[in-house]
Amino acid sequence: MIKKLTAAAALAVVAACTTTSPDVIQKGDAQRLSTVQDATVLSVRDVKVDGTQSGAGGATGAVLGGIAGSSRSHGGEQAAIGVIGAVAGAVIGNAIERSATSEDAVEILLQMKNGDRRAIVQAKAGENFRPGDPVILVTTGGKTRVTRAPAGTQPVQPLPPPVQGSRG
Repeated sequence: MIKKLTAAAALAVVAACTTTSPDVIQKGDAQRLSTVQDATVLSVRDVKVDGTQSGAGGATGAVLGGIAGSSRSHGGEQAAIGVIGAVAGAVIGNAIERSATSEDAVEILLQMKNGDRRAIVQAKAGENFRPGDPVILVTTGGKTRVTRAPAGTQPVQPLPPPVQGSRG
């Protein structure tokens, strides 16, 4: 029984995992037309994307902790120890879920062709960006990812400031 519940807990934690990786495309985004914009990397810094707390880890931990706690005692104390086990299991399960769903990421500051600056956070992937690198922003279904521009692409140069009329 405990083995089955442990397997269910592991499955719940894995099911709750999501990613912001540019290398992982959601099934619903496949074969959809995306918009592409040219940009140049201004800076890159490491960040951490906080894990989720959907409640699945806490609920699974509570069930496992309650069963484990109540099976270790007999009589009148069985219910009390079961409750303590459930509370401890919920806290531990929640922490495991949060840790399992957090990920290392990068914040990329970009210079757009029109002079605007943008920032995007995405999971670390196979590409390492450096200031001055030409990149493209691919937007599909409201989500944007940064990837290397095709070979031979020149970095985006910001537009010059608007010319102001001379005073006479």
